[in-house]
Amino acid sequence: MFRGGRTTKIYAIVDGLGNPVEFLLSCRNEHDSKHDVNLLSKVDIPENNVLEDKAYGAKSIRSYITEQGTVYTIPPKSTDSEQWYCDWWVYKERHLVECFFQKTK
Repeated sequence: MFRGGRTTKIYAIVDGLGNPVEFLLSCRNEHDSKHDVNLLSKVDIPENNVLEDKAYGAKSIRSYITEQGTVYTIPPKSTDSEQWYCDWWVYKERHLVECFFQKTK
């Protein structure tokens, strides 16, 4: 028996106004960070700030963003051995993504 039924995860990139730029669908049993670089590669991100949740703080994702000449604002997990700086005032703008998903519901 499945609790909650079968689901699909929706990933989205939104611009600074909360408008959708790119979408990606995946299975519910795949980790969130697995598709991040693939989704970011579809969007021109230079000279912007990429705001993401703690789940996307993997070194490979952060290095990909840096290689594109972009700054990231991703808070480190408390269990990470490498703690990096996160500008919490900038991170608060991530609510635009949450607002976008709320509008789609």
